[in-house]
Amino acid sequence: MRAHRGKLRAMSARLALPKLPPILEGRSVRRESSLRLRGVPLVSVAFGADGAERHGEARGWIALGDRARGVLALGGEATGVVAVGARARGVVAMGGEARGVLAMGGVALGAIAVGGLAIGLAALGGAALGLVSMGGASAGYVSAGGAAWGRHAFSSRGRRRRD
Repeated sequence: MRAHRGKLRAMSARLALPKLPPILEGRSVRRESSLRLRGVPLVSVAFGADGAERHGEARGWIALGDRARGVLALGGEATGVVAVGARARGVVAMGGEARGVLAMGGVALGAIAVGGLAIGLAALGGAALGLVSMGGASAGYVSAGGAAWGRHAFSSRGRRRRD
């Protein structure tokens, strides 16, 4: 790993690129705003390993980090009212794997789910599973799409009726 860092430094120097991000340098970043609301920092930033932590854990009203928890959370694993990240959990969640009331992502699980694989009460996506679903392949009580299955299914393959 250290050899790769050296090569990255040399490459960035030759290309006159700005300094490498801290995560590539092997350093960690920890910042918190001095303004606190109810004892919680307004903004918290935590990236990279620091001491006993393997991942930066940011906790604040606005949190940015490897693991972010806050009202607005942005990071690898984000948990908050509005969460954006690879693994996002919140009321509104957006990311690779999103779980929430309104979930949008590659794999979305929620009351309203939109994504490649969407599972929820109302689902929209390439593969959608829900009470009301729409997508390339969809299944649900009311479903529509290229291939649809359900009590009330509307499909380009023809409408199927159950007796």
